[in-house]
Amino acid sequence: MAEEKNATLEEQFQSLENIVNRMEREEISLEESFHLYYEGMTLLKKCSDTIDKVEKKVLVLDENGEIDEF
Repeated sequence: MAEEKNATLEEQFQSLENIVNRMEREEISLEESFHLYYEGMTLLKKCSDTIDKVEKKVLVLDENGEIDEF
């Protein structure tokens, strides 16, 4: 998970998809399921935080041509 700290948002989403695919396997143990769930939720929070930061940086031109934060 340390490598995901500097991962792009797209890479983080790919990691989430990989976690979901691993959880969908029938042969997965309950312990591994809990571990993957925790890992996925932690990664999901990082994705959400990244999206929030980007949204705060987005600027929009209003009808008067002035720049406002989104």
